[in-house]
Amino acid sequence: MPTFKLVLSDPMSGRAKQFEVKDPVAQRFVGLKIGDEVDGGVIKEVFELPPGFKIRITGGSGVDGAPMLPNIEGAVKKYLLMSEGVGYHPEKRGMRKRKLVRGNTISDQIVQVNAVLVYPRDWKEGPIIPLGDKEVQKLSGGAEQKAEEKQ
Repeated sequence: MPTFKLVLSDPMSGRAKQFEVKDPVAQRFVGLKIGDEVDGGVIKEVFELPPGFKIRITGGSGVDGAPMLPNIEGAVKKYLLMSEGVGYHPEKRGMRKRKLVRGNTISDQIVQVNAVLVYPRDWKEGPIIPLGDKEVQKLSGGAEQKAEEKQ
């Protein structure tokens, strides 16, 4: 019985929203790889998306905190000698270290799935995950302050 935290990012607003995805919705994600796109209707029990939207899997992490890498095939767990990249940022230039990473396929050992919304080409409305009150106030307040300064 897989259970995921689905972190869904909205590129139009720059915001992300986290959902708890349990069976049978979570079962639909098992076997998908990083870069795969699925119809937005698969999460309709958790979050309602308008028709035409897709969800692109961008990554995730396992129960042990190991990040998923797109260049490792399968639902495996490996130790890699890394000098840079996802999951390792060296302190010094040229430094390498063995790090635990996961493959690019979602399995029941994955606890967080990162994804991004793919908008339809003819979408004219605003973002699906709206800006919060603070961001709207900041944006509108900043415009009002600039207008007052010019006068």
